[in-house]
Amino acid sequence: MSSLPCLTPVAYQCHPLRLTVHHARRTPRTATTASPPPDPPHAVVGLTGGIATGKSTVSALLHAHGIPIVDADVLARRVVAPGTPALAAIAAHFGRGVLQPDGALDRAALGRVVFADEAKRRVLNRITHPAVRRAMVWEVLRCWVRGERVCVLDVPLLVEGGLWKWVAKVVVVYCSPEIQLQRLMKRDGSAREDATARLNAQLPIAEKVQYADVVIDNSGTPKELEQQVEQLVQRMYDGAGWTWRLTWLCPPLGVAAACWTIGWRALRRSQKSKSRRR
Repeated sequence: MSSLPCLTPVAYQCHPLRLTVHHARRTPRTATTASPPPDPPHAVVGLTGGIATGKSTVSALLHAHGIPIVDADVLARRVVAPGTPALAAIAAHFGRGVLQPDGALDRAALGRVVFADEAKRRVLNRITHPAVRRAMVWEVLRCWVRGERVCVLDVPLLVEGGLWKWVAKVVVVYCSPEIQLQRLMKRDGSAREDATARLNAQLPIAEKVQYADVVIDNSGTPKELEQQVEQLVQRMYDGAGWTWRLTWLCPPLGVAAACWTIGWRALRRSQKSKSRRR
């Protein structure tokens, strides 16, 4: 997973994208029409989207329905809290100038340091990403120990970082690029040129859709969004069925189910790749 959320908005928005995606003309699928792959009894679902598409709103709605959320942005802040090894490593490499007087990370200062320097961003990623990955794994394990049937990984760069390969389902929150632009301008009070530049620094939402098992179309009203989230919640619980209790009581079954799902998805990706080359 090479690109989890960076520590500052500036670093995140300007993170270089290293994917080449084959485009396809298609209408984004909603939660009611996508064809799901088989799920393990304890399903880890990846949630992503683009800036101003409404991913955070969907995450909050899922949480309101009792779905446990593992938020990568929250974990990215937690792993650089005062006293953590990651923060010590950042200060050692970038200097005490990236720290506030109380010893906390000065995100704005760090953002200025790594903003236009790809080599420094790579160093920052090497420090923080392993810590975030470990924190995410522990949070997923805690969900399993509590007997949760499903949990959602809320990761802005789920696709860019390759984490989408390791979840049972990928859910992408979508809206049209023009709506996305208008919402971003309204939210931040930015000019059209500035908002367009921020969008252009990210992987286009239409390309993220190509990785989705389920697309939540947030182009409509809040009520329509709530209905799609309700359908998604029901679908996740239906997919878990009753066998999740067996894997909770017998962990090897859960590990086997997860490995089977990851292998099945890898096979499907391989078949799609071959069909594109024909």
